[in-house]
Amino acid sequence: MSDKAELLLKPKRFYKAAAAAPFLGENGEGGYAIQLDGRTPKSPARKPLILPTKALGELVAAEWEAQVEFIDNSLMPATRLAFTAIDRISETRAEVAGEITAYAASDHLCYRAEHPTALVERQAREWGAILDWAQAEHGLTFTPVAGIIHAPQPQATLAGVEALALTLDDFSLAGVAFAAGLYGSTVLALAVRAGRLTGQRALDVSRLEEIFQAEQWGKDAEAVARAEALAAEATMIDRWFAALR
Repeated sequence: MSDKAELLLKPKRFYKAAAAAPFLGENGEGGYAIQLDGRTPKSPARKPLILPTKALGELVAAEWEAQVEFIDNSLMPATRLAFTAIDRISETRAEVAGEITAYAASDHLCYRAEHPTALVERQAREWGAILDWAQAEHGLTFTPVAGIIHAPQPQATLAGVEALALTLDDFSLAGVAFAAGLYGSTVLALAVRAGRLTGQRALDVSRLEEIFQAEQWGKDAEAVARAEALAAEATMIDRWFAALR
C-alpha cells in the first residue's frame, strides 16, 4: 500500500485543541476527560475517554495534540492502552490476570545463558537483583535455570502473581499486561510499575543477551530499528505507571 493510500485510511484531524479536563460522573465517579474542542472522544466500544488521574489524562491528551493533519493511531500508544483499559479490562479481569501469570510462568529472567562466562555473570547479577526484589517486595520466589528448556515455577509464586494482578485497578492491570508482553517478563513489568526500574532500563535488562552480542560483534541495523521501536513503548509505559502513582 502506498503512503498516499495509507493516509486516506486515517481520519483527518478535526479539532483545534486537545486537553484533559476534570470530570464528575452521575454517580460521583471522578476522573479527567479528554476533550477535543470541548468534546470527549469515544472508545471503539463507544465509551468516553476518561482517565483516572490528571497526569494520565495529560499524557493521553498530549498524543491527540501531537497529531498534525491526520490522526495516526500507531503514534498514540497511551491512547490505545487507555482504550484497552476502558473497553476490555473491567469485563475480563480474570483473563488478563491469567495472561500476566502465564508470562510469570515462563518469565524471561529465569532462562539464563550457559556461556560465555561474561554473559552468564551479567545475567546472574542484573537479573538476579530483580528477582531478589520480587521476592522481598511481593514474596514471589522464582527458580532460574540454565538454557531454554521450560522449567515450572512454584505454584505458590504463580498463585501470588495472579492474586496480585487481581488487586490492581483496571488501568494498572492493563499496564502490567502490556509491559509483561513488552519485556517477556512479569517481574520486569511489576518493577517498572513500582518505579524500581525505568521503562528503558527494564527494556535494556530484558535485552541483556542482545546487547552483549552487539558489544562483541557490532550492531545490526535491523536490530537497532527494532530496539528503537521498543524503546518508544518502554518510555510510554514508564510514563503510564508514573501517572498512576
